Amino acid sequence: MNITEKEVRYIADLANLRLSDEEVDKYRGDLEEILTYVDKLNEIDTSEVEPMAQVIYAGSETSTLRDDVNRPSFDPEVALRSAPKSGAGQFKVPRVIER
Repeated sequence: MNITEKEVRYIADLANLRLSDEEVDKYRGDLEEILTYVDKLNEIDTSEVEPMAQVIYAGSETSTLRDDVNRPSFDPEVALRSAPKSGAGQFKVPRVIER
C-alpha cells in the first residue's frame, strides 16, 4: 500500500507532531510496511476462531481479576501538594493544544 507524504503529515498533525522531511520519508516507509503486514494478516482464515473480548490464560473466568473493594483515596489537598501549579482544587498544566 502506498502512503503519500500528505497522509503522513496529516497523521503527524493529528498526533500534534511536527516532522522534518527526513522523518516524513522514514515514517512513510514504516507505515507502508505496517499496512502491508496488516494486509497479509487479513489473508488468514479466521472463520473457525471464536470471537473473544479478552485473552485470559487457562483458569477460571475471573482468575486475573481482583476483588473490587472500596479503599480510601488521597485527600485532594494532599494530592495537590506535589503539583507544581494548582488552583480551585485542580492540577494546572500548560496548554498543549492550540486548536
